[in-house]
Amino acid sequence: MRDLDIVVAGGGIGGLTAAIALLRAGNRVTVFESARDFGEVGAGVTLAPNAMLGYKALGLDAAIEEKGISPHRQVVRHWQDGRVLKTLERGDGMREKYGAPYLYIHRADLHAILLDALSELGGKTNTASRVVSAGYDDKSGWVELADGQRHHSDLVVGADGVRSAVRSIYEPIEAHFTGHIAFRGIVPVDQALADYATNPGNIIGPDRLVVWYPLRGGSQLNLVFFAREGDWTEDGWTIPATREELRSIFAGWCEPVQQMIDRLDEERLFKWAINARTALRGWSQGGRITLLGDAAHAMTPFMGQGASSAIEDAVVLGRAVEASDDLPEALARYEATRIERATFIQQESNDNANRLQSKDADSFNKKEIRNEETLGLFAYDSAKVAV
Repeated sequence: MRDLDIVVAGGGIGGLTAAIALLRAGNRVTVFESARDFGEVGAGVTLAPNAMLGYKALGLDAAIEEKGISPHRQVVRHWQDGRVLKTLERGDGMREKYGAPYLYIHRADLHAILLDALSELGGKTNTASRVVSAGYDDKSGWVELADGQRHHSDLVVGADGVRSAVRSIYEPIEAHFTGHIAFRGIVPVDQALADYATNPGNIIGPDRLVVWYPLRGGSQLNLVFFAREGDWTEDGWTIPATREELRSIFAGWCEPVQQMIDRLDEERLFKWAINARTALRGWSQGGRITLLGDAAHAMTPFMGQGASSAIEDAVVLGRAVEASDDLPEALARYEATRIERATFIQQESNDNANRLQSKDADSFNKKEIRNEETLGLFAYDSAKVAV
C-alpha cells in the first residue's frame, strides 16, 4: 500500500518516528500534538542499540549520534557508601555486538532531528491540537480535536501517551498509578560532578533509586530520583519539587546522592507520578485505528526501554503497511510482530523495579543479573524482524 492519508495523534518520540516511517513508505502523514511547541521538552532519554537499529533503518542514526553521547560504561552503586556493585560495559562493544551504539540524548535534540526529517519528507505537524476522541466507520478513521474539528483519514495511529484519548475507545479504564514517583532535573557538570558524567549509572537501595547520565557532550548531567509512594493525588509531568523533599526522601544515602541533590536548580526541578497501562490483547480497531508506544503499552522506566519500544513499534508499523495489500492485513501483521515483545518488556520493567529497589542491595551482584541486555532486548532489529 502507498498514498494513504494517515493521522498520528501525538508528537512524541514514538509518534514522530512512526510518521517518518510511514512517510518513507510512500504515504501522507499529519501529526497532531497537544503542546504549543516542541521546545525543551522533558530531559534526557536513553536509546539502546535496539532503538538505534531502528533509526539506522530510517537513515537518522548519524544525526542522532552527532547529538548524543555514548558512555563507555555504566556503574551500579550501593546506597550507603556509594561503592561499585557492578560495572556494565556500554562502549564500542555495543556497536560490535549489536551493530549500533548505546546512546544518551536530550529529548529536545532528538525531537529537533525527527521534526527536520519529517518536514523534509513532506509530513505535516499541527501543535496546540489536542486529540480528545477517535473513531472509525467502514470508509475511514477519524480524530476529534479539543476545538471540535474532526479529521478523517485512512488510518489513525494513537501515539498520544499514557493518557491516550485514542486508547479510550478500547477500554474505559484510566492509566493506573504504579506506586512510584520520579523527580528530575538537569545540572551543569562541574569539577565535582565530572566523574559522574564519565561514569553514568545508578545508585540502588531500599524503595529508592537514583539514575544519572551525561547529555550534550558531557556538559550536562541528567538526574532522576525514584521513590515508592503509597498514594498520589497530583496530576502532571511538571509539578514543582524542592531539594528539601529529596533530602528527606534520601536521608542517610551516600555522599554522591547528596552532592547531586545540592546542585539541583529548584526552578527546573520537577516531579511526577509514574503511571502505566495493563496489556491489551489487541491494538487495532476496525482496520482503521491502531496504537503505538505508551498509548499501547505504557510501562515503568526501570528497564530503560520505553522510548526504544516505541521506536520499534514505529519501524515495524511502517514496514507492515508497506508490505500489505490492505489495512486490516497491515495492522494484523503489526500486532502479531509487536504485542508479545511489548508485553514482555512491560512485565520485566515492573520486576526490575523490585530488583533495583531491594532492601538487600548487597545481594545485587551475588546472583545472575536480569536486565535489558541479559534478556536479549538489545539484539532486536525492527528493520529485519519478520513482519
